[in-house]
Amino acid sequence: MTERLVPGAVAPEFTLTDDAGTPVSSGDFRGRKVIVYFYPAAMTPGCTKQACDFTESLDSLQAHGYTVVGISPDKAEKLAKFRERDGLKITLLSDPDREVMKAWGAFGEKMMYGKKVTGVIRSTFVVDESGTIEHAWYNVKATGHVAKLRRDLGLQ
Repeated sequence: MTERLVPGAVAPEFTLTDDAGTPVSSGDFRGRKVIVYFYPAAMTPGCTKQACDFTESLDSLQAHGYTVVGISPDKAEKLAKFRERDGLKITLLSDPDREVMKAWGAFGEKMMYGKKVTGVIRSTFVVDESGTIEHAWYNVKATGHVAKLRRDLGLQ
């Protein structure tokens, strides 16, 4: 089982490729609050709902100083199609070897339809301006999660 992050922990560093093939590093976000979320697969119903919810809330989140980054194991080409198909405005990053997911505790054993499987654990983190985890949620639901996140952050 991958170790889970808790509030107060230093967010693990990463450099991943975005949907345009450009490297993006966690250090690029220093000095800003960032919402990092991990999802299993682009263009699936739940992941699409979650990405669209983040996109719809992006202006409000940005007004409160938050940047949103979604990370999945999908290749950059698939992420580009996902962005285009659904008009997504959030940053999408590719973690095909799942190393960043493992470092953040977002890949490992989980229950799916009553069976234990190994895979991406749908998770969301709020990282402060200095790179410290403020909030860590694991096994979140795709539908309704962004609204709950906004409530938890006092943004409603």
